[in-house]
Amino acid sequence: METFPSPENTTVHFAHVAYRMEERYAARNPQVNYFQTWTSEETISRINDADVFVVSGFWDNDLLERASKLKYIQSIGAGFDQFPLDELSERGIVLANASGVNQNAVAEHAMSLMLALNRHIHTGRDNQNTHVWRGMLGDLTKREDELIGKTLLIIGMGTIGSRLARFAKAFDMRVIATKRNPATSATSVDDLVTPDRLNELVPQADFVVLTCPLTAETKNIVDARVFEAMKSTAYLINVARGQCVDEPVLAEALKSGQIAGAGLDHFWDEPLGGDSILWDLENVIITPHTGGETRMYEERVIDILDDNLCRIWNGRSDLRNQIT
Repeated sequence: METFPSPENTTVHFAHVAYRMEERYAARNPQVNYFQTWTSEETISRINDADVFVVSGFWDNDLLERASKLKYIQSIGAGFDQFPLDELSERGIVLANASGVNQNAVAEHAMSLMLALNRHIHTGRDNQNTHVWRGMLGDLTKREDELIGKTLLIIGMGTIGSRLARFAKAFDMRVIATKRNPATSATSVDDLVTPDRLNELVPQADFVVLTCPLTAETKNIVDARVFEAMKSTAYLINVARGQCVDEPVLAEALKSGQIAGAGLDHFWDEPLGGDSILWDLENVIITPHTGGETRMYEERVIDILDDNLCRIWNGRSDLRNQIT
């Protein structure tokens, strides 16, 4: 990294359409200069002021031609596939992501979707909206259920999956999972295998939960073969990426009753199109990619930013969550 300015000469540019980064940063009384832009146009007009750029959705590769002072990019999200890594390295610009900031939030979200589907909270709310008091049910297959003794399959035992496994164990669930290197797991589960053995686990699961990153290996990892192997009483929960699931096949599996239902926080195209069949399926709970969006999100991103700025000013080159 080129010579980094002193704190009083450093300018941090926050860019986000909704997150209140500047406001939360100001509460820490930082030594640096800082400001926030709320639109793409405003971001473009002020990027040349930035030594440090804190950004996610407003990123555009063309910004690099205008960012003459830029030395450090802090991604607001965990993903970094939108950034031109080779060009950043050539320009000596450090990139760090926000991996880990939403591990608790997303794990809680997955657990919430599991509970809501199992306890029929979604149909209860539908009945509330139409002023319907559902009577007692004699058909056992249509009643609410309990998590105790159920089997949870987690696809991707990273930080989010590991957190979810601990939550599930508190509900006395059996937990099985996939991980590229099972030997590196810090969380004890009942069975942990490599992803190539996924289909061995699927028939055992009452809940299949995606917490994996989107890679070439995980694209459409839940496909027709997985749905065919799932129990008809099983639920799919996706808090990973939409492209990890074959969405048309999922829609058909839900529509036909091949699986019991799904809790979905991610989709192929976002926002989800108004003509998507998923909106109208009673056995689906949709949330708009908000699994990681809690009141603590800004604080956790700024924790990484503050840590890394301190490291830079102390002459260290090993930044937290460093990508380039």
